[in-house]
This record gives sequence, structure tokens and C-alpha cells, in this order.
Amino acid sequence: MNKLFDLSGRVALVTGGSKGLGKAMARGFAEAGANVMIASRSEEELRAASMVIGAGLNTRVEWMAADMADRKQTQALADAAMSRFGRVDVLVNNAGSNAPEAIDAVTDENWDRILELNLSSCMSLTRALVPQMKERRWGRVIHISSVLGLGGKRGRNIYCATKSALIGLARASALDLGAFNVTVNCIAPGPFLTDLPGRVLSDAEKEAFAGKTALGRWGRPEELMGTALLLASEAGSYITGTTILVDGGVLANTL
Repeated sequence: MNKLFDLSGRVALVTGGSKGLGKAMARGFAEAGANVMIASRSEEELRAASMVIGAGLNTRVEWMAADMADRKQTQALADAAMSRFGRVDVLVNNAGSNAPEAIDAVTDENWDRILELNLSSCMSLTRALVPQMKERRWGRVIHISSVLGLGGKRGRNIYCATKSALIGLARASALDLGAFNVTVNCIAPGPFLTDLPGRVLSDAEKEAFAGKTALGRWGRPEELMGTALLLASEAGSYITGTTILVDGGVLANTL
């Protein structure tokens, strides 16, 4: 059974990996034996996160500062990962942000920036790294969508649009890559109290989100590790083109 989740000899690249869900998933991959590379915009946060991710483990952890809203930096990240490791087996497109605005208040600046960060960077990084996965006939691509990619919330127009689009991107890419034993899936987290919701939500909104879950609480970042490991390993070899909801029961609470 342990072999199903064993990532020994694999290389995982996680964007937005310096904190929150990305950091937790990177640690989970490292615990399963993978060498890991993380990326975000902050060198200081990356340096600290890399120490936590690799603590007590005999695994290699690399990092690179890159802004996923910049297409050239996205390509540079792919090039650096290949240069340092020679391969990327597991790609987790986790970097993302939010700019809450009502539909009649959406600015072009925010639309273009969030679209590039939440969606276009996932396409460009996947495009850059899947050829070597196809060549080796093994690969895992995981896009981090959201429960708001399946539902909606007032004022979250840009975020909901990009997270829904990731689900469609995963479905189409899974069909492109299935013949090469490369799977593509989405994880749709619900309320996980990480830095992003911590910044954009009021205390009242945080309490309301918790109340919408079946479990009556926000998720902890480490509670996403199991789902990510499933999709990244042989345990998930027959799962592709789908979205796994990890939301504490939010979407079930429709009434």
C-alpha cells in the first residue's frame, strides 16, 4: 500500500509554495520521498519555507522567486526547474490571488492581472513542462481551483471566472495527455484559512464561511496534503480530467 503513495525519485514543482496550501502540499510530497521545488514572489518566505519543507527529511528542496503574473518569469521558472533537476514529474499550479469587485466595478487592471496569475500562468507552465512528461510517459498536473469555481459569491467575479476556467482546462488537457500516461486534475478547496482569505475577508465573513461547512470550521492546510498526494502518485493513476472537492461540505449545504 505504501508504494502507491511513494514519490521517491520524483520531482515536484509547486507554485505559491512558500506558505499556506502550497507549502503544505510541498511538505507532503517531500515526506513521500519527492525532491521539491517551490516558487513565489518572496525570496525571504521561500527561504524559510524550504527549511520547513525539508526539515528532518533526506530530500532536496529548491526554490526560486518568480511572479506568475509575468509570462517571462513563468517560463524562466520552468527552465530553472529543468536545469536544476533535469525533470519535473508533478506540477502543482497553486499560485493565485483575488481582487473582490462587483461586476460593474471590475477594473481592466485587476481583470488582466488576476487572469494572468490564476489561469494563464497555469496554461503556460503546463505547456512548458508536459513535453518532457510525455517523453517519459509519466506525469501529474494538478491545478488548484476552488469551491468558488463550482459555485459563486458576490463580488468574486474575476476569481470565480478563473477558477471555473481551470476546471475546463484540466478536462481538455487530460484528453490531450492521457495517451502519454500524464494525468491532469483539479483540486477545489473550500474554506482553508490561509493568507489570502485572511487578508480579503472580514471577521464576519470568516465566521459565515465556517458556518456553511458541514464540519462547522475552516480547513487546515495540512488537510489538503492527502488529496494532493493521491493525485500526484500511482494511487491516482486512473484519475484524470476531474475535480476533487475538498470543502468540508460547503457545496452540500445548498439550502
